Amino acid sequence: MSPAADERDRIRAAMDCILGGTPQRSNGALTIVALATEADVPRNALTQRHPDLKNEFYEEVRARGEMPDREKRLRRQLVRAKELRAQALKEIEGLKADNEELVGALHQVVMENRQLRQQLAGQQQPNVRVLPTQPRSPGC
Repeated sequence: MSPAADERDRIRAAMDCILGGTPQRSNGALTIVALATEADVPRNALTQRHPDLKNEFYEEVRARGEMPDREKRLRRQLVRAKELRAQALKEIEGLKADNEELVGALHQVVMENRQLRQQLAGQQQPNVRVLPTQPRSPGC
């Protein structure tokens, strides 16, 4: 499908409408989708046939001190990702501390168990008998 003869003119007119704050067909967002809607052209007309107009649109948005909507969205996502990373790092530090405490508690229990077994083995008439351990079932 070949582009319409007035496609570039319609895109430029749509740029003027959106940047002027008077969109007719679109929501007026500073996006290529809104620009394509406003110009009544497919989006790929801007991304493939007229990338110079797409770039010109974004340059004009930045020159006016505004930020394209996609950049705003990406910046919000970046902030959220940084927050999630900070939370994850904090949680990891807590889990590491918990792990160290559990290893210490396990070590203490193993040592106490060893000491009790040695005491039990040294008694003439033990009051406590060591029960044989049963093999664990595969499901546990």
